[in-house]
Amino acid sequence: MPDRVIHVSAAVITDDAGRLLLVRKAGTTAFMQPGGKPERGESPAETLSRELEEEIGVRIPVGDLRPLGSYTAHAANEPGFLVVAEVFEADLDGAVPVIAAEIEELRWVTRADASELEIAPLARTYFLPV
Repeated sequence: MPDRVIHVSAAVITDDAGRLLLVRKAGTTAFMQPGGKPERGESPAETLSRELEEEIGVRIPVGDLRPLGSYTAHAANEPGFLVVAEVFEADLDGAVPVIAAEIEELRWVTRADASELEIAPLARTYFLPV
């Protein structure tokens, strides 16, 4: 049976030190990029703008999100599913992300940190800093 697919929008947010912002949702163990599933009628950028405000308290207008493309990986928290993510680069412009909504933990991660953390396949495969 083929993998089932979950469509999401995800953010690549880095700080001045080149670390990648990752979050861990309540009840899960893997760190992943902020973002989430679309609501009816939303474009991928609209989804991400809404999710960033909900999850990390940062409002980034749709027009300020820079598309990086579509990426596919195994879902971190749903066995047997693939995640297809429309990924955007986002700049916090000095805003400080906070834990909100279903987010339980927030971390700025380097590739060296990754060996000590469970990181979702999408982030680990494509977006961890060198």
